[in-house]
Amino acid sequence: MQVEIKVPVLPESVTEGTLGDWHKQVGESVAAEENIVDLETDKVVLEIVSSTPGVLESISYQSGDTVKSGDVLAVINTEGAAAEPAASGDKAAAESAATEAGAEAEPAAEPAEAGSGKASPAVRKLLLEHGLDASDIVPSGKKGAITREDVERHVKQQSGEAKAPAATPPAPAAPAARAPAPGGRNDRRVAMSRLRTKIAERLKQAQNTAAMLTTFNEVNLKPLMDTRAQYRDLFEKTHGVKLGMMSFFTAAAVEALKRFPAVNASIDGDDIVYHDYFDIGIAVSSDRGLVVPILRDADQMSYAEIEQAIRDMGTRARDGKLGIEELTGGTFSITNGGIFGSMLSTPILNPPQSAILGMHAIQQRPVVVDGEIVVRPMMYLALTYDHRIVDGREAVQFLVTIKNVLEDPSRLLLGV
Repeated sequence: MQVEIKVPVLPESVTEGTLGDWHKQVGESVAAEENIVDLETDKVVLEIVSSTPGVLESISYQSGDTVKSGDVLAVINTEGAAAEPAASGDKAAAESAATEAGAEAEPAAEPAEAGSGKASPAVRKLLLEHGLDASDIVPSGKKGAITREDVERHVKQQSGEAKAPAATPPAPAAPAARAPAPGGRNDRRVAMSRLRTKIAERLKQAQNTAAMLTTFNEVNLKPLMDTRAQYRDLFEKTHGVKLGMMSFFTAAAVEALKRFPAVNASIDGDDIVYHDYFDIGIAVSSDRGLVVPILRDADQMSYAEIEQAIRDMGTRARDGKLGIEELTGGTFSITNGGIFGSMLSTPILNPPQSAILGMHAIQQRPVVVDGEIVVRPMMYLALTYDHRIVDGREAVQFLVTIKNVLEDPSRLLLGV
């Protein structure tokens, strides 16, 4: 029986995706729930898995192709057997084995010429690493695609030619322009990933549509750090997770949002939508770019639940395992540039949210406390807000509320 592997139904905000690397090739066996290809969307990289065990019979799209919901990516033959690997590098033998396994063998084609192929993002990266042009490579992939093996074979051939001794001494040549030294003034052109393109689009959208303004304050974190030091071991022993800073900042932000609903609102056309729930986005840096997973109903979460959720989301963000639904929505965001050493910055809104809180590096600085100069762990806070919704007075008071809660964590227990 043949089973089609399709692009899953994508959320309304995600219309299409780009295929990444295929983890299985035609003729190879596939287990149920095994990842066969990656799909890069505007938000996350999805793993497309096989719904049944069998043999990969055919592939409809190549790496780098754009696909939409419902597109058939591949066909699994549930009654086929995996092709045995060829004993030698003979291409004809490999194709014969694939045919016996149930894969459709394509008629032999004329030898491909250099310059006729296209390359997947992974292959393009390999070309850049070796300083090669795709037009120099003879493709062997389906529909004239350049494969990794094509690039590696070309590199080996070049290496062999470079080592081969010349048959006769070369004739004197006219002076030529000096070639750039390895590692010198070279340019590399790399296509933007779909996620990076979407980030750029949304940030520019925020600049073009929102009336962004940023207000600043500083907070003395000694009371918070003393509280952490006092309960750190007991907290970890009780809940199985470390007590970090983000749970305090998230709780403080939720308290401030309750007092100033406009900061938790968004604009929809000519209307202001006030949200009576608190979905807090926590910005996480990954190799692919910045993503903002959402803590749903953060006001109903304990400190331990917040810490556990943030640790889990951070790990899965770096591994590319976040689901699209975990990155959709959000009423307010928090970003921590301090972990990279940022002292002060003006964060950009995450549309359609009306505000974002920026945390920064903690520094020991001299401050005046009760008329005396003392050294305290200080942090600058920044609140960027949409002035179309939030007035300056509300923004300043919102940030002061966060400052007061962080400088006296017991305020949350007393509700003051």
